[in-house]
Amino acid sequence: MSDGQAGPTRSSIDLKSAQLPVVAVVLKTTDAGQLAAELASRLEGEPGFFDGEPVAIDLSAVQHDPQPIDFVALVAELRRHHARPVAVRGGSDAQMEAARACGLVAAPDAPHGREPAPVATDAPAPAAHAPAPAVPVPGPGTVVVDRPLRSGQQVYARGADLVVLSMVSFGAEVIADGNIHVYAPLRGRAIAGARGDTSARIFSTCLEPQLVSIAGMYRTTETELPDEVRGRPAQVRLEGERILIEPL
Repeated sequence: MSDGQAGPTRSSIDLKSAQLPVVAVVLKTTDAGQLAAELASRLEGEPGFFDGEPVAIDLSAVQHDPQPIDFVALVAELRRHHARPVAVRGGSDAQMEAARACGLVAAPDAPHGREPAPVATDAPAPAAHAPAPAVPVPGPGTVVVDRPLRSGQQVYARGADLVVLSMVSFGAEVIADGNIHVYAPLRGRAIAGARGDTSARIFSTCLEPQLVSIAGMYRTTETELPDEVRGRPAQVRLEGERILIEPL
């Protein structure tokens, strides 16, 4: 029998700020046909690049282009490559309005005005024989993972370095705002400097990655690694806008 007194109310939902890493597709043209051809060419050797990941379309490089963007065709093309376009940013008022009409939401600009990951730009080939500095010792704020990461698993070290002591399998993803250290085979995706730190680096005792990225610049297995770094101890770093992969 109820005594007429209500018990304490428990909330069934929490509302919190979330900053989630997404792939950004940076448009350099508004020509739908050229965009479709470029995507097909870039992803021909990497059909699982997007793997169902959410995508933000960045329009900052084309915001003054008078030619309208066919967002219906662009969204359909991205979905054909297994991407999930969810947001748009950096466009003119007319471009943003057209994007919203296609169901895309307006995303905030990148921190400090830095451009997001240039998925639709060229990634220069690495320098094979550049001198390799010593691996730095991870400092405070380091996230350590001591279990293997299997396909479909993701670890994100927000505001910290990431140290992984076991294998990162193909299809797994490790992300850090700082450096990434993998003291085992690195066969999945490694994304360092996720919030724009161009000094971030990736280190592995056995480099066999599906993808490496630093501060938005990336390289996939579409470009085969040189023998001196493939499957060997190596580091990945940026020099300007070039990704360098060097033996340790």
